[in-house]
Amino acid sequence: MNKKNYKRILALIAMLLLVAVAVSACAQTGANSNGVIKPPSGGPYAFVFQYIGRPIQRLIEWTAQTIGGNNGFALGIIIISFVVRLILLPLSLNQSYKATTQQEKMKAIQPQLKLIQDKQNEVTDPAVKQQISQLMMQVYKENNMSLVGGIGCLPLLIQMPFMMGIYQAVQYSQEIGSATFFSIPLGKSSIIIAIIATLFYVAQSYLAAQMIPVEQRKQQQTMLFMNPVITFFISMVSSAALGLYFLVGGIIILIQQLIVNYIVTPKVRKTIDKNLAENPVKEVVTEESINAIISGSRTTTTTTADGAVKTTGGSKASQHARNKNRNVQQNKKD
Repeated sequence: MNKKNYKRILALIAMLLLVAVAVSACAQTGANSNGVIKPPSGGPYAFVFQYIGRPIQRLIEWTAQTIGGNNGFALGIIIISFVVRLILLPLSLNQSYKATTQQEKMKAIQPQLKLIQDKQNEVTDPAVKQQISQLMMQVYKENNMSLVGGIGCLPLLIQMPFMMGIYQAVQYSQEIGSATFFSIPLGKSSIIIAIIATLFYVAQSYLAAQMIPVEQRKQQQTMLFMNPVITFFISMVSSAALGLYFLVGGIIILIQQLIVNYIVTPKVRKTIDKNLAENPVKEVVTEESINAIISGSRTTTTTTADGAVKTTGGSKASQHARNKNRNVQQNKKD
């Protein structure tokens, strides 16, 4: 599995997790005789509500009483969301640092990787393709790089319980659910909050795209702009309270991206340039070495005196495949 496919799978998993939060949380909607939605009584959602949702609910109520005013409950949600995202900021910055380091290292070995990819497209023999593909692993290994370096979804996974907790805090409290934020009901979805939150993620994705080499930007722009799409979708199918969480998250992630662009990236580039000057990239693959593999795969077919067809030459992998096929055919004749 190459790095590009790995990223797509991680993004798909992240999207499915986010959708699961919204859908599953919406499903927990039983009401008692007074019309108040009952909290979950069993299963994982009850556990999340007991240890995360209810404490968040009480914290929102306490913050609202302390602040006062019509927007007290909404401000409580904003403050809690801001604190959660700030706590996760160092972890997110660490992930960004690793991803940026990996990206800068990739620039150094990109000529070798491109050569491998181009040659893979030229050959048709599966055995030779596999041999050339293995060269990519050697390039990474010899230069102390990982195929999945800098990729991580831990910050997202940590956020999941808090997202569910905020949703439940509003869902199972008539007082919070009926509160408003500048006349926007917290218990209902809001297209205004969804659009504002999405715009922050669009701005972050745009800034992130500027750090990607132009030749790779087209390949990764779909991944970059998946976050805004997910944000808008989840904000529209959930309450405005959860939309506020995404809005605050959008502000924090935009600040994070500015730090990455103007502080982290210049520092990483300086460090990588220094390391490459002291330890140049190891040239594992050359056009001559790959051409030798391709030339070694070429075969010569001759006909013997008894009319049998004999194939010679080719790579060891190709010869092994032909010998195996020849043995199978011989067994069938016997």
